Amino acid sequence: MESLTQNTNFHFDAIVIGAGFGGLYSLYKLRNDLGLNVRGFEKGNGVGGTWYWNRYPGALSDSESFVYCYSFDKKLLQDWNFDTRYIRQPEVLTYLNHVADRYNLRKDIEFNTDITAAYYDELHNIWEIRTDKGEQFTATFLFTALGLLAAANYPNIKGRETFKGECYHTSAWPEHVTFDNKRVAVIGTGSTGVQVITSIAPKVKHLTVFQRTPQYSVPVGQAPLSEEHVSQIKKDYDRTWESVRNSLVAMGFEESTTSAMTVSEEERRDIYQKAWDAGGGFRFGFGTFCDTFTDPVANEAAASFIRSKIANIVNDPETAKKLTPYDLYARRPLCDNGYYATYNRKNVSLVDIKATPIVEITPMGIKTSDGIEHKVDLLIFATGFDAVDGNYKRLDIRGRNGISIKDHWKDGPTSYLGVTTAGFPNMFMVLGPNGPFSNLPPAIELEIDWSIELIRYAKQSGLDIIEPTRAAENLWTVTCKEIAAQTLFSSPDSWIFGANIPGKPRTVMFFLGGFSAFRQKLDEEAAGNYRNFVLSSKINKTISIAS
Repeated sequence: MESLTQNTNFHFDAIVIGAGFGGLYSLYKLRNDLGLNVRGFEKGNGVGGTWYWNRYPGALSDSESFVYCYSFDKKLLQDWNFDTRYIRQPEVLTYLNHVADRYNLRKDIEFNTDITAAYYDELHNIWEIRTDKGEQFTATFLFTALGLLAAANYPNIKGRETFKGECYHTSAWPEHVTFDNKRVAVIGTGSTGVQVITSIAPKVKHLTVFQRTPQYSVPVGQAPLSEEHVSQIKKDYDRTWESVRNSLVAMGFEESTTSAMTVSEEERRDIYQKAWDAGGGFRFGFGTFCDTFTDPVANEAAASFIRSKIANIVNDPETAKKLTPYDLYARRPLCDNGYYATYNRKNVSLVDIKATPIVEITPMGIKTSDGIEHKVDLLIFATGFDAVDGNYKRLDIRGRNGISIKDHWKDGPTSYLGVTTAGFPNMFMVLGPNGPFSNLPPAIELEIDWSIELIRYAKQSGLDIIEPTRAAENLWTVTCKEIAAQTLFSSPDSWIFGANIPGKPRTVMFFLGGFSAFRQKLDEEAAGNYRNFVLSSKINKTISIAS
């Protein structure tokens, strides 16, 4: 890539890419805590990030409302109100718009602007940025809040471009989509698919669901919250956030410390039933027993319980059979608002595409290997994302010696502590590879707070180049792999290991040791004066390894 330095028009201390939870908080901290001159860039015409683009019917956070938010400002916590247990997409967007206005962040964000290239200039220690408008900027620090789930995944199906009806991916949902009297097809039954299917089934003429992998899902337990309940939550916030920071998944509920096989079968089923009735995917997975995702016997007990529910809920035996999973219950825990019962509707049918794969998309619908053409008016791809590193590969990001991030990550995405990567100085990732597998807003705050303190430490030492050592990054990758191998999450083909993308290296992409353990790793690095970083200055070129 040709250097942009000669033509750069504007320089900032820091540039932030993205205006979702991560981008807004990065901008706030860089500007308000470090006093830097910051510019944000967002390809949408408003704030929200993932929640700006994912406007599909039924979009809902699976983290509960009282912890799916920022915690940095106690007054914001007290002022902001919510009225349902789980926060819906429009409400998340309203919340993030409120945050942007409350802290006057919009003035420092350029909307409708996509970053296409980011190039590190070693001579001047600056990041050179190019936009889709042909604008060019430079910055000392680059914060990439690109979104964990942002790069849409379209399956490679022949004939998609020939379809004459409406066709949408859930991650780029337009306004004013109607369903009345339409035959609709949904491809995909992951978290997004489950939400879409249950939401639109009552509205369509007919819904055909194309399922590759049957899912374990439990009721979401969505319900209104009384003013009294919300008031009590706010009174307990200090204790709640302390609990979040010292937990595995940072969801704000009490995680179990009991092994499944230490109680009787009757007691186990009673615990599962109470969790089923209460609702919540992560509560069912982590609030019932402590070894659901580490011990195969415990896992099978939970899986067997969910299978029994499917058999009881779904009326048609053949449909129930198609919906019943028999692999490990070891993907991201799903929850739903009546998913299995949806298949009891007369206007809903299920196609098992492992048994009868999709052959092609035709002008009129979808043809499967049994020769049937399923005619539809509207086709929905709920096929997920090229998670974690997908948006990084979309951009031309180059570090030292012009090495691209694609080449750096050719064997799978890596990082040191989820926030930095060797060879890309002064680039700080928000929810980068091998960060915590947890509720996202607390992880975002934790990572950004830590990155800000690292920058502060370097600046106070008269240093302005920050880069992790390759040895530290390699060791962190090994650590993440070793921890993943101790869990059952590594067994199924799942997006959390990149297995949903054909040709993508199957590798660990999260630290599965828990939020609290991840926070401890960050604290240890800071307490050791960032000994796994090379800190230096462009002025004297003297390398200083903090010790």
